[in-house]
Amino acid sequence: MAGRAGEGPHPPTTHGDTWAAQLLDHLRPGARDPRRVAAWLARTVQASVRLQDGDGTLLAGDPIPLDDGLVADVVAGRISAAAVQDGDRHLRLVAVRAPEPRPAAAGLLAVARAAPFDRRAAEIVTHTAGVVELLLRERELTAAGHRLRRATADLRLAILQLLMVEDTVSARRVAAGLWPGLLDTDSASVYIVEGDPAERDGLAEDCLDITRGQALVVRCPAMDGHVIIVSPAPKAVEWLRSLVDGRPGTFLGGSVQQSLARTATAYGQAVSALAVAHFRSDQAAVYAERTHPERLMDPAALHSWSTAVLRPLDTLPHHIRAELLATTRLGLEFTAVSAAKVLGVSRNTVRARMDRVEALLGADFSDLTVRATAHLALNTQAARTEDLTVRAPQVSGVRLADLLAGPALRAWAHDLLDRLTRDGRDLRGTLRAWIAAGGNSERAALDLGVHAQTVREHVRGAEPVLERQLLAAGTDLYEVVLAHLALGDLAAPVLLRPNPGQPDSPVHG
Repeated sequence: MAGRAGEGPHPPTTHGDTWAAQLLDHLRPGARDPRRVAAWLARTVQASVRLQDGDGTLLAGDPIPLDDGLVADVVAGRISAAAVQDGDRHLRLVAVRAPEPRPAAAGLLAVARAAPFDRRAAEIVTHTAGVVELLLRERELTAAGHRLRRATADLRLAILQLLMVEDTVSARRVAAGLWPGLLDTDSASVYIVEGDPAERDGLAEDCLDITRGQALVVRCPAMDGHVIIVSPAPKAVEWLRSLVDGRPGTFLGGSVQQSLARTATAYGQAVSALAVAHFRSDQAAVYAERTHPERLMDPAALHSWSTAVLRPLDTLPHHIRAELLATTRLGLEFTAVSAAKVLGVSRNTVRARMDRVEALLGADFSDLTVRATAHLALNTQAARTEDLTVRAPQVSGVRLADLLAGPALRAWAHDLLDRLTRDGRDLRGTLRAWIAAGGNSERAALDLGVHAQTVREHVRGAEPVLERQLLAAGTDLYEVVLAHLALGDLAAPVLLRPNPGQPDSPVHG
């Protein structure tokens, strides 16, 4: 084998053809493809071409056999180019340089042909290597940009997941490095922008731009078409409304201001508002602060009752207790699969945590009355403030029946469920049977002696009358369940078991 090494680049010269213009044409936007460059080079100099990266992976062209030692010298930067004759082959090897300060090459361009390389062919190979260098560098920068955007998106999701489990201290610490001051606030609103899943990346970028760095913008891990925005900025809702306005198929749902520790609650409100937005001409809605049943209960009694209900969890380490409570709140509000995606854990983990809470409470979450009761207790604990804890007197022996017996709550329940009687169908009876059957239409149909489709149609028909989502488990459904319990239409569930060490331990049933 004979040859020469260390040749440097030469400026292109004119030989009556247009190879330089053709080569530069590969730098146009839309034409930047190393494979096309390799194919062009092979045609132009009538040769076989191999383009590989620094590790030897073929990027374009043909798998030309090469001398490993010579390739190592070129790639390592000991020589920048080599010209050798190997039998009846004439070879040119040119380093595709990496950005400074790396000494090793980013790749290697090898060209083999039967005829010796004249000056023209050598120039074409050398300058093609320069073009390939630019294309590979652009590809590397693009890949690095994608990795950075992916890492930033993962970081935003991690912050949201910390907020969802009420770990506001860690959320602020993580956010401070990239978005200083973003979470230096006591409260924020949560918004959900829904659009075409195929266009969500662009929608997320639009949300980032329009919120002017004053929001945490996250691609929802549970719903492909959703972008979640957490922002303390009062004008965030105006900015997002302007984004949705005049954009067909795009909807906005927003929560009221909530403390950062209640981000999960705010998220549930945004989901509820998003459902309303689908029926609004402006495609946007903010959660309406309607009368909620817990606000019609005696605060001290409600607090004491919820504390008693959740007392079996008090023996757990604080971080485990908080993790179980936050997961169970989300699991009761949404499906286990959706809760898992939001929290960044497996659905088996969500179910295992909820099973543990079930066991500790002696509860059966397949019973909708139990789910509604546990949901009430969990949200009461999440919403309580230190001020209330200090001022509210402790009330012993409170049962769920006591909380539901107040005249204001019963009047609310009557008003809510009486709306169903205005329909010619027996919506109220069907809904009661459906709740008693755990939301199972087939079981309810057997109890009522009707078709399961009739049950589903009645439940769906009750939603606009009650202005609440029923088929999707969550706050809306649980409020309707509490209304049935308050009026005695359903039996109160057993959620607290007697404690042998406390004879006066409350049991509701």
